[in-house]
Amino acid sequence: MTRFAFFIMRLLHGLPLPLLAVLGNGLGMLLYRFGRERRHVADVNLRLCFPDMTEAARDKLVRRNFRAFGRSFIERGILWWSDAARIQKLVQVTGLEHYQNAIAQGPVILLVPHFVALDAGWSWLTQHGNLVSMYSNQKNRVFHDQLLRGRLRFGDSQLYSRQQGLRPIIKAMREHLPFYYLPDQDLNAKDSLFIPFFGVPAATLSTVPRLAKTADAKVVPCITRMLPHAAGYEIRFYPAWDNYPTGDLAADTRRVNEFIEQRVREIPEQYFWLHKRFKTRPPGEKRGRFYQ
Repeated sequence: MTRFAFFIMRLLHGLPLPLLAVLGNGLGMLLYRFGRERRHVADVNLRLCFPDMTEAARDKLVRRNFRAFGRSFIERGILWWSDAARIQKLVQVTGLEHYQNAIAQGPVILLVPHFVALDAGWSWLTQHGNLVSMYSNQKNRVFHDQLLRGRLRFGDSQLYSRQQGLRPIIKAMREHLPFYYLPDQDLNAKDSLFIPFFGVPAATLSTVPRLAKTADAKVVPCITRMLPHAAGYEIRFYPAWDNYPTGDLAADTRRVNEFIEQRVREIPEQYFWLHKRFKTRPPGEKRGRFYQ
């Protein structure tokens, strides 16, 4: 089934982006209709993060989120099989000077929260220089292999599984490869602090401040978003964080969540709400109680 889905994606990837967007929206609504568990996860996440939102508004946002997710899946065909020139034409870049100034000074951590278009950012960046990043092993081996092939098709970037730890990441950073890092998923309580995310304690990896200190790296936030009316994508780089890390691990990790909250409020429909962000609970709370 996965191979057939990829065959269809490859067959369709040459269509104009507005038409692919329509197909992606349709796929998203099919996933909404039949993906009861993920629909529940998104609803719970939004209820926790936006407690004042009405049920009708929340359901509308969940639907928009599924449509954005469906688009991101279909439009990966462009990133995996279209030529570099087409990808370049679809991507607008804002604040590139922040990134360029940082990499001229030394190691860089690109802080990339889980917005659905993040693969477009990776694809554009790897056409302009090599990166290093981490990935989670996928249960579906066909999907896993295609995901790695798609992400490694330009240049000579490096990908390491989370099970390999940070040692190869630090080595690559010291060899001047920026670290494209996705910091905002609930992996487990190990190496995590319970830091508020929209006011709810969330298991949050403290990797950003720890790695910034170890590698003496600048932290440059980077958000890739889908533009309105299927006009392509925008990669926005933000200024490197000054006086970071401060040495207060909790406060430095909180800064990561605060930045993500600000960006989520701007484009909430494009954040990856389908992930069980609050699955791991502080000691004394039942694990996964929010999603029952």
